[in-house]
Amino acid sequence: MSSLPIVRTKTELRARVDEWRAGGASVALAPTMGALHAGHLSLIGLAKTQADRAVASLFVNPTQFAPSEDFDAYPRDEANDAALLGAAGCDLLYAPAVEEIYPSGFATSITVDGVSRGMEGAARPTHFSGVATVVAKLLIQCTADVAIFGEKDYQQLQVIRQLVGDLDIPTRIVGAPIIRAEDGLALSSRNAYLTEAERAIAPQLHRTLCAAARSLLNGASVAAVEAEGSAALLAAGFAAVDYFEVRDPDDLTRKGPDSIETPARILATARLGRTRLLDNIGVRLPGAEFA
Repeated sequence: MSSLPIVRTKTELRARVDEWRAGGASVALAPTMGALHAGHLSLIGLAKTQADRAVASLFVNPTQFAPSEDFDAYPRDEANDAALLGAAGCDLLYAPAVEEIYPSGFATSITVDGVSRGMEGAARPTHFSGVATVVAKLLIQCTADVAIFGEKDYQQLQVIRQLVGDLDIPTRIVGAPIIRAEDGLALSSRNAYLTEAERAIAPQLHRTLCAAARSLLNGASVAAVEAEGSAALLAAGFAAVDYFEVRDPDDLTRKGPDSIETPARILATARLGRTRLLDNIGVRLPGAEFA
């Protein structure tokens, strides 16, 4: 059994946060859907540097899954997740039931335009509305001073930043660096779906992004980099490439078609079997290193 305290209602959550605040503590929130790995735990580590207390939420949000997606199959193991969070220094786990987040009669959804267009917004049209709605609820329920979101889901991070700014939610959003396996594959709960053969191919996504970043820094055109990146992934054994695009790192507008003159972000999603792998890489000004 984990010693990590667990609350399941917003009333319990707010009572604990109010108690901390009365003692002068600041609070950070790290929202998760469980099935935790080292990437999630790094969010707790970062949260502890940003605030006095760290709260993790564990909620597999049904509204961000399309009917054809893996909501029912999504891995769930609360006991193991709680043990990992406790060992990582988390102070409280908020694990609400669906009815706590979406009570009977719930009829509101949030749509964030602009940064949600294209890429994941095109591939999963209802996804970001579900994300924006549940994140707004979690931030309001927790009243966190800061919230931590991973940069692996970079478009999601920008959607959340837009959401918080537009709705005047008084929570500072911090992006956490991508945590990778030794071979470069970005850690993800869905990596568990990969077969042994697919897992051997998967690191090519990151390697292709790195090669694309180098090409941009060497003056290659955006159009050429995007085309070559998609072709390289298919040649490596990916079944399909949903997108391989060079975008502005802030508003996510398309770059190109010529060489870049300002910072950029390369974002890609490709399919191996039943798994969609997504990753991205930042490209600083020409002549600088990529990250």
